[in-house]
Amino acid sequence: MALCVGVIGMMSFAAQARDADDGWRWSASLYGWFPSIDGTTRFPSGAGSPSIEVDADDVLDALKFTFMGALEARKGPWGVFTDLVYTDLGGSKSNSRDFRVGQGGLPAGVDGNASLDIKTWIWTLAGSYVLGSTPQNTTQALFGTRMIDMSQTLDWSFNGDIGSLELPGRGGRAEVDVTNWDAIVGLKGVATLSADRRWVLPYYVDVGTGESELTWQALAAVGYSFDWGTTTLGWRYLDYDLKSDAKIKSINFSGLFVGLTFQW
Repeated sequence: MALCVGVIGMMSFAAQARDADDGWRWSASLYGWFPSIDGTTRFPSGAGSPSIEVDADDVLDALKFTFMGALEARKGPWGVFTDLVYTDLGGSKSNSRDFRVGQGGLPAGVDGNASLDIKTWIWTLAGSYVLGSTPQNTTQALFGTRMIDMSQTLDWSFNGDIGSLELPGRGGRAEVDVTNWDAIVGLKGVATLSADRRWVLPYYVDVGTGESELTWQALAAVGYSFDWGTTTLGWRYLDYDLKSDAKIKSINFSGLFVGLTFQW
């Protein structure tokens, strides 16, 4: 479990729920996100040796550092936003059998120790256009690009009789990385839940592909609007399914968030 605190302007919750004018409108949010991280990576163990496969959720347990920043601007029906996320997560596990070497698991009597560090940059740049707006709901189409730059470092060692594993030694270090650009399309908006338009239901979804096999993101929240902005409580999920031959096979972030959104 990790705590992410930062600034994001992807949703513009209250700005969509209120009447827009022809001038520029800006929005940003400060929030805490508590995601769990999952994914699978194949680490090389040495020339001619089988790879070591690790699931991130079996090892990760701590957030070292994170930064999130975003800004959105809107004028009339058109909008643009940029979003930057950086996370540094790490963890370790001892005397575990949650590893796969080559095509199989560990032989009987063998367990392992692992320390995993994952550093990730995620950058989104997209435009948006209002598809429809009523007192009860505003929906925008979005279109743009998302980049993920991720590096993973695994320190590993095995205990027991490893003769059948064909590894160059009992331990080592391996590093893998990936940088992918993908085109994304999606929808975002907000529905009002009360006659005074104070209670709102923000939502966001996108899907894309390119250098990744598939990436998608979804968010839903309940919020309350004030004159200065909106407070929100919701759930956010971000998923990457990378190419079948990639060493980093998949990664996803999901969890509860709470936030404050400001408009000016």
